[in-house]
Amino acid sequence: MDKLVRFGVSLERSLLQSFDKHIMSKNYSNRSEAIRDLIREDFVKIEWQEDKEVAGTITLVYNHHQRELVNRLTEIQHMHHALIISSHHVHLDHHNCLESVVVKGKASKIRELADKLKSAKGVKFGDLTMATTGKELK
Repeated sequence: MDKLVRFGVSLERSLLQSFDKHIMSKNYSNRSEAIRDLIREDFVKIEWQEDKEVAGTITLVYNHHQRELVNRLTEIQHMHHALIISSHHVHLDHHNCLESVVVKGKASKIRELADKLKSAKGVKFGDLTMATTGKELK
């Protein structure tokens, strides 16, 4: 682990008070942990912008009774099998399913896959959660 370094930050009092309320609501034990997470989150965004190897989750909610939708989603996933680590299918009720697809690969390829899945006719909700492989973060 790298040696810790202390540094000072100057903020307006009202901004610091808002930040303290925010980190308290998120259960951070101190400002340092919250600031570390904000910095790491920004670095993850940069990994995605620079089209590095990243990880993420694509979440879909759809009506499985929609004609040919399940087959289409499966076909799209098979066409991009090299990106997919795993998928998890959950029955929310008689009609609706939630599927989470864990992915790893080039950011642009993951975005392309997510866009194809989210835009399939009959998908009610789709979201890409961008994450990192952890290789670039300290």
